[in-house]
Amino acid sequence: MKTLKILVGLALVIAISAFAIEKVSVESTDGGYTVGDVATDFSLKNIDGKMVSLADYDDAEGFIVIFTCNHCPYSVAYEDRIIALDQKYKTKGYPVIAINPNNPKSYPDDSFDNMIVRAEEKGFTFPYLFDDGQKIYPQYGATKTPHVYILEKTNKGNIVRYIGAIDNNYKDAAAATDKYVEDAVDALLSGKEVPVKETKAIGCSIKA
Repeated sequence: MKTLKILVGLALVIAISAFAIEKVSVESTDGGYTVGDVATDFSLKNIDGKMVSLADYDDAEGFIVIFTCNHCPYSVAYEDRIIALDQKYKTKGYPVIAINPNNPKSYPDDSFDNMIVRAEEKGFTFPYLFDDGQKIYPQYGATKTPHVYILEKTNKGNIVRYIGAIDNNYKDAAAATDKYVEDAVDALLSGKEVPVKETKAIGCSIKA
């Protein structure tokens, strides 16, 4: 009888633990955009001091929104590829919009002044916006730098069509065999279904 009570007690503990784990898992993904959601616009300060919104781009067909920063080695490894994406797709209607989501108090390297310096050093061809107060990245659900959201402009709003990584090899662009962002934008420009709609973003965690 005593053994039965112990087994019942253990089963109850396991069931409660499983429920708690499931609840945490659900809550951890709650609040951010998923593919098919309409992304709200924002107004963030660019490195030139001007405020930038998606609504400013009258001729755009969509956007390659990338949460990135100065200090993260993954972000640095992707900088040339982000510039190349902007140069390739901006004239086709899909400009890059880069956003630094990090708290500069946690990482001074990611301060607004250092954003200006980094953009000049690398010759960024796209807006590099500061998520002051960290209000925008939680709306998107971004967790890493870099973390990409491809939006398609429609009469219903800017619809999320892809979320995740730029490609499948952060160390070497030439060795990347799956170019997720390029494939997604090419598909959208051709009026086709995005082949891979979501991947795991690989990078540094966003610093609160």
